[in-house]
Amino acid sequence: MRDMFLSMAVISAAAGVVYIFVPHDENANPVKAVDYRVELLTARRAAPYPVAAPDGLTEKWKPTSVSYDREAGNSWHLGFLAPEGKYVAVEQSTSPAKKYVTEVSQDAKDTGRTQQVAGETWQHWKGPKYDALVRHDKESTTVVTGSASLERLAEMAAALKTS
Repeated sequence: MRDMFLSMAVISAAAGVVYIFVPHDENANPVKAVDYRVELLTARRAAPYPVAAPDGLTEKWKPTSVSYDREAGNSWHLGFLAPEGKYVAVEQSTSPAKKYVTEVSQDAKDTGRTQQVAGETWQHWKGPKYDALVRHDKESTTVVTGSASLERLAEMAAALKTS
């Protein structure tokens, strides 16, 4: 029993020394930014619709995730952290609109209201977790969704460019 306590004391002391001398920052944001340029170019070549991505946002917007899935309705996803740390995503797909919007917006519902953003009419959807701005084109549905404020969603929607 004595040897077990001595072993634990040695291990605890070693762990304490490592904790004290290994630098760490409790305030650092663990989310790493991703570079989505290659995926964007690939999606723009492969998708049957004009793929949208933001242009002109400040450096305070941090891209966190990107994907394109041809088998899942040519789905394009680009996720960001807004300057205040809330989530915003750009989603596009050729999937049936109502089902797709409900899925990517975490069960948001159409409010029946619209909003003009950069000369385009967007539908406003509201949900328990995410709100969304939705625009239907001939080829695809574009959704800007997330936990950020409606103003931040509109800011992202206004920044979207297709080339």
